[in-house]
Amino acid sequence: MSLFSMPFVDTSVDSALHGVAAVVMVMTVAAAAFGFWKIHELPINQAHKKQHQQIGLITALTWIGFVWHWVWVLAVIVAFVDSEKALRRVRDIWREKETVTEQNAMKEDL
Repeated sequence: MSLFSMPFVDTSVDSALHGVAAVVMVMTVAAAAFGFWKIHELPINQAHKKQHQQIGLITALTWIGFVWHWVWVLAVIVAFVDSEKALRRVRDIWREKETVTEQNAMKEDL
């Protein structure tokens, strides 16, 4: 027996270990695919949970996102950002700037 001998070569244990390794590999690939699927479906689940008005758009963007990944990012943005609230905030910022400009104009007139 040498220092470099393989303990399970040409035994039934060798075949069993190969079987276990194959099962572990298949389960790992399946778990990774399932995790990827759950993350990829996140925008659709969020849209359904919030009863979003653009569920069809989010679903289409999510499916297209399998091919072009940057489209999936758009689906996430559309699903998670409350567009009405965001538009109101932009409107308020716009009006705030108008008010400041008007106040500066009034100060200059004085």
